[in-house]
Amino acid sequence: MSLTIRHAAREDCPRIMELIEELAEFEKAPPGTITATLSHLEDSGFGPHPVWWAFVAEENGHVIGFALYYIRYSTWRGQRLYLEDLIVTHEKRGLGAGRLLFDRLIQETEEKGFSGMTWQVLDWNEPTIQFYKKYGADIEAGWHNCNLTVPRL
Repeated sequence: MSLTIRHAAREDCPRIMELIEELAEFEKAPPGTITATLSHLEDSGFGPHPVWWAFVAEENGHVIGFALYYIRYSTWRGQRLYLEDLIVTHEKRGLGAGRLLFDRLIQETEEKGFSGMTWQVLDWNEPTIQFYKKYGADIEAGWHNCNLTVPRL
């Protein structure tokens, strides 16, 4: 087995979309929740003004996972790497790809001089919570996620 971590490329977007769909299913999202399209994903990450970046985990040249992030600004802490999604396809979990992706995100945070990394985890996803706790992550209670979809109907 050859497991590598590298920057995502435009050509990875179709596989990233497949993994996004797998993540939505795992998180029990209702049908129709994913509204981003492949072309939107490509343009948003590799167009003239990228708003996201990602690392992919490859096993023998096949993408088995990704970690997608963007830069968030905190008025209290300054620039932070915001981890939007980290997923390793179900049948490839346990090989260390998640750890390698997360380690690469930490390295990116340090290299870019960000004040830290921020992300969310579902409260019922105990294996992932335990994974993050191994890194010494602070998992805050008492916050609620808020979303507003536009245009509002």
